[in-house]
Amino acid sequence: MANHKSAEKRIRRNTRRADINGMRRSRIRTFLKKVELAIAGGDKTTAQDAFKVAQPELHRGVSKGVVHRNTAARKLSRLSSRIKAMA
Repeated sequence: MANHKSAEKRIRRNTRRADINGMRRSRIRTFLKKVELAIAGGDKTTAQDAFKVAQPELHRGVSKGVVHRNTAARKLSRLSSRIKAMA
């Protein structure tokens, strides 16, 4: 257990940040899942719309430090190429 006030505060803050980061990560996964479902459904315009909404969400996760930038770039690249291949 923490012996100092600063350590107690750090524990509280770490818990709060972990909750917030978990929510952000979950939100990103939800948006990516919508793109995946649109691709699986075979509707290119829906997939493109879902991708346009998911893209800034993933970039926001990168700026907040929830997702590594290379991971985000890889995911966006693969989704984009799958959408292009639908034609």
